[in-house]
Amino acid sequence: MNSACQHLISLLLVFSSLHVHQLTEGCSCALTHPQDAFCNSDIVIRAKVVGKKLLRDGPFGTMRYTVKQMKMYKGFDKVQHVQHIYTDASESLCGVKFDINKYQYLITGRVYDNKVYTGLCNFNERWERLSLAQKKGFNHRYQLGCNCRIKPCHYLPCFVTSKNECLWTDMLSNLGYPGYQSRHYACIQQKEGYCSWYRGMTTRDKTTINATDP
Repeated sequence: MNSACQHLISLLLVFSSLHVHQLTEGCSCALTHPQDAFCNSDIVIRAKVVGKKLLRDGPFGTMRYTVKQMKMYKGFDKVQHVQHIYTDASESLCGVKFDINKYQYLITGRVYDNKVYTGLCNFNERWERLSLAQKKGFNHRYQLGCNCRIKPCHYLPCFVTSKNECLWTDMLSNLGYPGYQSRHYACIQQKEGYCSWYRGMTTRDKTTINATDP
Protein backbone atom coordinates (compact mmCIF):
# COMPACT_ATOMS: atom_id res chain seq x y z
CA MET A 1 0.00 0.00 0.00
CA ASN A 2 2.81 2.37 0.92
CA SER A 3 4.58 1.53 -2.34
CA ALA A 4 1.43 2.35 -4.33
CA CYS A 5 1.03 5.68 -2.54
CA GLN A 6 4.66 6.58 -3.17
CA HIS A 7 4.23 5.75 -6.86
CA LEU A 8 1.10 7.92 -7.06
CA ILE A 9 2.88 10.83 -5.37
CA SER A 10 5.80 10.49 -7.80
CA LEU A 11 3.41 10.66 -10.76
CA LEU A 12 1.74 13.76 -9.33
CA LEU A 13 5.12 15.45 -8.91
CA VAL A 14 6.04 14.64 -12.51
CA PHE A 15 2.78 16.06 -13.86
CA SER A 16 3.17 19.15 -11.67
CA SER A 17 6.69 19.77 -12.95
CA LEU A 18 5.48 19.37 -16.54
CA HIS A 19 2.70 21.88 -15.91
CA VAL A 20 5.11 24.43 -14.43
CA HIS A 21 7.47 23.87 -17.36
CA GLN A 22 4.64 24.64 -19.79
CA LEU A 23 3.85 27.84 -17.91
CA THR A 24 7.45 29.04 -18.04
CA GLU A 25 8.26 28.06 -21.61
CA GLY A 26 7.40 31.50 -22.95
CA CYS A 27 4.75 33.72 -24.45
CA SER A 28 3.64 33.13 -28.04
CA CYS A 29 1.52 35.68 -29.90
CA ALA A 30 0.18 35.88 -33.43
CA LEU A 31 1.28 38.86 -35.53
CA THR A 32 -1.36 41.59 -35.49
CA HIS A 33 -1.84 44.67 -37.64
CA PRO A 34 -2.25 47.73 -35.37
CA GLN A 35 -5.71 48.31 -36.84
CA ASP A 36 -6.82 44.88 -35.61
CA ALA A 37 -5.25 45.68 -32.24
CA PHE A 38 -7.37 48.84 -32.09
CA CYS A 39 -10.61 47.20 -33.23
CA ASN A 40 -10.26 44.18 -30.93
CA SER A 41 -9.37 46.16 -27.80
CA ASP A 42 -11.71 47.55 -25.17
CA ILE A 43 -9.32 50.35 -24.27
CA VAL A 44 -6.80 52.34 -26.33
CA ILE A 45 -4.94 55.18 -24.60
CA ARG A 46 -1.77 57.23 -24.74
CA ALA A 47 -0.24 57.44 -21.29
CA LYS A 48 2.94 57.89 -19.30
CA VAL A 49 3.73 55.19 -16.74
CA VAL A 50 4.57 56.85 -13.43
CA GLY A 51 4.69 53.96 -10.96
CA LYS A 52 4.35 50.23 -10.39
CA LYS A 53 3.46 47.79 -7.61
CA LEU A 54 3.68 44.00 -7.48
CA LEU A 55 0.44 42.46 -6.24
CA ARG A 56 0.86 39.05 -4.64
CA ASP A 57 -2.03 37.26 -6.28
CA GLY A 58 -1.67 33.99 -8.17
CA PRO A 59 1.51 31.91 -8.50
CA PHE A 60 3.55 34.65 -10.20
CA GLY A 61 1.77 37.80 -9.09
CA THR A 62 0.27 40.71 -11.01
CA MET A 63 2.06 43.96 -11.81
CA ARG A 64 -0.07 47.07 -11.37
CA TYR A 65 1.23 50.09 -13.27
CA THR A 66 0.04 53.57 -12.37
CA VAL A 67 -0.38 55.73 -15.46
CA LYS A 68 -0.97 59.36 -16.28
CA GLN A 69 -3.45 59.24 -19.14
CA MET A 70 -2.75 61.75 -21.90
CA LYS A 71 -5.54 60.80 -24.30
CA MET A 72 -8.15 58.09 -24.74
CA TYR A 73 -8.81 56.86 -28.28
CA LYS A 74 -11.23 54.06 -27.46
CA GLY A 75 -13.07 52.85 -24.39
CA PHE A 76 -15.14 55.83 -23.30
CA ASP A 77 -18.06 53.46 -22.68
CA LYS A 78 -15.91 51.15 -20.52
CA VAL A 79 -13.82 53.38 -18.27
CA GLN A 80 -14.00 57.14 -17.91
CA HIS A 81 -10.34 57.58 -17.00
CA VAL A 82 -7.56 55.00 -16.73
CA GLN A 83 -5.35 55.23 -13.64
CA HIS A 84 -3.98 51.68 -13.44
CA ILE A 85 -2.91 49.04 -15.96
CA TYR A 86 -2.67 45.39 -14.86
CA THR A 87 -0.47 42.71 -16.42
CA ASP A 88 1.11 39.40 -15.42
CA ALA A 89 4.33 39.92 -13.51
CA SER A 90 5.99 37.11 -15.48
CA GLU A 91 6.97 37.71 -19.11
CA SER A 92 6.61 33.96 -19.71
CA LEU A 93 2.88 34.47 -19.05
CA CYS A 94 2.81 37.39 -21.51
CA GLY A 95 3.29 40.09 -18.90
CA VAL A 96 4.51 43.38 -20.38
CA LYS A 97 7.13 45.67 -18.84
CA PHE A 98 6.93 49.46 -19.03
CA ASP A 99 9.67 51.95 -18.17
CA ILE A 100 8.77 54.30 -15.34
CA ASN A 101 8.72 58.08 -15.89
CA LYS A 102 10.50 57.85 -19.23
CA TYR A 103 8.16 57.55 -22.19
CA GLN A 104 4.62 58.00 -23.36
CA TYR A 105 3.11 54.71 -24.52
CA LEU A 106 0.28 53.73 -26.81
CA ILE A 107 -1.44 51.05 -24.70
CA THR A 108 -4.24 48.70 -25.73
CA GLY A 109 -6.06 46.29 -23.47
CA ARG A 110 -9.21 44.60 -22.24
CA VAL A 111 -11.49 45.52 -19.34
CA TYR A 112 -12.50 43.00 -16.67
CA ASP A 113 -14.32 44.06 -13.49
CA ASN A 114 -13.56 47.72 -14.29
CA LYS A 115 -9.82 46.99 -14.46
CA VAL A 116 -7.68 47.42 -17.59
CA TYR A 117 -5.47 44.43 -18.44
CA THR A 118 -2.76 44.24 -21.10
CA GLY A 119 0.04 41.91 -22.12
CA LEU A 120 2.67 41.11 -24.71
CA CYS A 121 -0.01 39.96 -27.16
CA ASN A 122 -1.64 43.38 -27.03
CA PHE A 123 -0.26 46.30 -29.02
CA ASN A 124 1.87 48.41 -26.66
CA GLU A 125 4.51 50.72 -28.08
CA ARG A 126 6.40 53.86 -27.21
CA TRP A 127 4.56 56.78 -28.78
CA GLU A 128 7.58 58.25 -30.55
CA ARG A 129 8.23 54.93 -32.29
CA LEU A 130 4.88 54.99 -34.06
CA SER A 131 4.73 56.26 -37.62
CA LEU A 132 2.61 59.30 -38.42
CA ALA A 133 0.10 57.04 -40.20
CA GLN A 134 -0.20 54.83 -37.11
CA LYS A 135 -0.78 57.86 -34.89
CA LYS A 136 -3.51 59.06 -37.24
CA GLY A 137 -4.87 55.52 -37.37
CA PHE A 138 -5.30 55.25 -33.62
CA ASN A 139 -6.70 58.76 -33.53
CA HIS A 140 -9.50 58.21 -36.05
CA ARG A 141 -8.74 56.12 -39.16
CA TYR A 142 -8.62 52.61 -37.72
CA GLN A 143 -12.15 52.88 -36.36
CA LEU A 144 -13.37 53.43 -39.93
CA GLY A 145 -12.15 49.95 -40.83
CA CYS A 146 -13.38 47.85 -37.92
CA ASN A 147 -15.93 46.20 -40.23
CA CYS A 148 -13.10 45.15 -42.53
CA ARG A 149 -10.97 42.03 -42.16
CA ILE A 150 -7.20 42.17 -42.52
CA LYS A 151 -6.15 38.81 -43.95
CA PRO A 152 -2.52 37.81 -43.27
CA CYS A 153 -0.55 36.31 -46.15
CA HIS A 154 2.32 34.15 -44.90
CA TYR A 155 3.19 32.48 -48.21
CA LEU A 156 2.17 32.73 -51.86
CA PRO A 157 -0.27 32.37 -53.45
CA CYS A 158 -2.87 34.10 -51.27
CA PHE A 159 -6.07 35.88 -52.22
CA VAL A 160 -8.91 37.86 -50.74
CA THR A 161 -12.09 35.81 -50.57
CA SER A 162 -14.65 38.52 -49.78
CA LYS A 163 -15.13 42.19 -50.51
CA ASN A 164 -14.44 43.25 -46.92
CA GLU A 165 -10.88 41.84 -46.86
CA CYS A 166 -7.50 43.53 -47.25
CA LEU A 167 -4.54 41.29 -48.00
CA TRP A 168 -1.72 41.85 -45.49
CA THR A 169 1.62 40.87 -47.05
CA ASP A 170 4.19 42.32 -44.63
CA MET A 171 5.24 38.79 -43.65
CA LEU A 172 6.46 38.15 -47.22
CA SER A 173 8.85 41.10 -47.14
CA ASN A 174 12.55 40.77 -46.35
CA LEU A 175 12.05 43.63 -43.91
CA GLY A 176 9.86 41.43 -41.73
CA TYR A 177 7.41 42.68 -39.12
CA PRO A 178 6.44 45.43 -38.55
CA GLY A 179 6.36 46.08 -42.27
CA TYR A 180 5.24 48.80 -44.62
CA GLN A 181 1.52 48.03 -44.51
CA SER A 182 1.38 47.89 -40.73
CA ARG A 183 3.29 51.17 -40.39
CA HIS A 184 1.69 53.20 -43.16
CA TYR A 185 -1.71 51.77 -44.18
CA ALA A 186 -5.20 51.29 -42.80
CA CYS A 187 -7.83 48.95 -44.25
CA ILE A 188 -10.85 51.21 -44.78
CA GLN A 189 -14.36 50.39 -45.94
CA GLN A 190 -15.16 52.10 -49.23
CA LYS A 191 -18.37 52.36 -51.27
CA GLU A 192 -20.66 49.34 -51.49
CA GLY A 193 -18.90 47.67 -48.57
CA TYR A 194 -15.58 47.05 -50.30
CA CYS A 195 -12.46 47.38 -48.15
CA SER A 196 -9.07 48.50 -49.45
CA TRP A 197 -5.76 49.77 -48.14
CA TYR A 198 -5.67 53.50 -47.51
CA ARG A 199 -2.58 55.54 -46.82
CA GLY A 200 -3.98 59.05 -46.83
CA MET A 201 -0.61 60.80 -46.75
CA THR A 202 -0.89 64.26 -48.25
CA THR A 203 1.74 66.89 -48.92
CA ARG A 204 0.54 68.71 -45.84
CA ASP A 205 1.05 65.56 -43.73
CA LYS A 206 4.65 65.27 -44.91
CA THR A 207 5.50 68.88 -44.18
CA THR A 208 4.01 68.82 -40.69
CA ILE A 209 5.19 65.38 -39.63
CA ASN A 210 7.13 66.71 -36.63
CA ALA A 211 4.37 69.06 -35.52
CA THR A 212 1.46 66.64 -35.82
CA ASP A 213 0.37 65.14 -32.50
CA PRO A 214 -2.95 63.26 -32.87
